[in-house]
Amino acid sequence: MRTRIRDTRSAGWAQGPAPVLLLLHGYGSNENDLTQLVPHLQLGLPWASLRAPIELGSGAAAWFTITTPGSPDLGPVAEATAAIWDWVDANLDPAAPVVPIGFSQGGLMVTQLLRTRPARVLAPVVLGGFVLGAPQPADDELAAYRPAVFWGRGSQDTVIAAHAVARTESWLPDHTTLTAKVYPGVGHAIGADAIVDVRDFVTANVGVAHRG
Repeated sequence: MRTRIRDTRSAGWAQGPAPVLLLLHGYGSNENDLTQLVPHLQLGLPWASLRAPIELGSGAAAWFTITTPGSPDLGPVAEATAAIWDWVDANLDPAAPVVPIGFSQGGLMVTQLLRTRPARVLAPVVLGGFVLGAPQPADDELAAYRPAVFWGRGSQDTVIAAHAVARTESWLPDHTTLTAKVYPGVGHAIGADAIVDVRDFVTANVGVAHRG
């Protein structure tokens, strides 16, 4: 799995290994896409941006193939989830939490990390994404302690199927302490308001002070 990385060592984190921002791009993009968010988030955390495993050509990649929009097959999603965890286990300190930020397909992968190994995930951020319909190993655990999650999407986003949005609107409040934002006039994109909200959310839930 190819990556772009800014030093993932402790970065002076007083409480042990620093949390690591884990950037997960959307369908048809690549590991360079979400790195442009890092300077705007101003969090001062180490980060890694992963490339999805399925090559689409011309530099594009995907976490899973699209069969029925909004209802991906479980098998490929599970394989992609395992691939991300394999990278984390091989490259990060075992005690370092991951703070995953994902867009579109990458947003679904963020929820998969939370739904499979929640103890390793801190302040996950889903942008223009959705949750898988199939039950996942940690769903009951999540419903019991309801970790903080951010979900942002554009009011004009027509890329994510309506039934997937409805599923996510139902699942997230039942399993997490949700911060949900809908951005008027925004399509399938990450706007400036979302960046500010993500920065504030991560700062509040990870304990870092942004560097404004």
